[in-house]
Amino acid sequence: QVQMVESGGGSVQAGGSLKLSCVASAYMFVSCGMGWYRQAPGKERELVSIIAVDGTTTYVDSVEGRFTISQDSAKNTLYLQMNSLKTEDTAVYYCAADCLLGASGFHMPSPHMIWGQGTQVTVSS
Repeated sequence: QVQMVESGGGSVQAGGSLKLSCVASAYMFVSCGMGWYRQAPGKERELVSIIAVDGTTTYVDSVEGRFTISQDSAKNTLYLQMNSLKTEDTAVYYCAADCLLGASGFHMPSPHMIWGQGTQVTVSS
């Protein structure tokens, strides 16, 4: 059973682009807030972006204007388009869903959240 499965990570030079995909269960696209976190080595997990059920999007300041979150419910896929990548964007990226609290739950992750397995993004100078 599909819950959340990421793909699209890889290695890129600074200034380049990557597009992450997260195939998720169909019900999440009508019932859950969805989004992306990242965790760099030796650092805490960081919220990157959220998309609410109504389509409202939110970004952390460090990626605003460079990253775009979107979803295609027909393909059951959540995306994160990452442009103008910087070395500090290097991290494991995780997609997640909060089907209890929605988008607001992303600011304080709870055990009920659903997570993907993560995909590595490496940006070199």
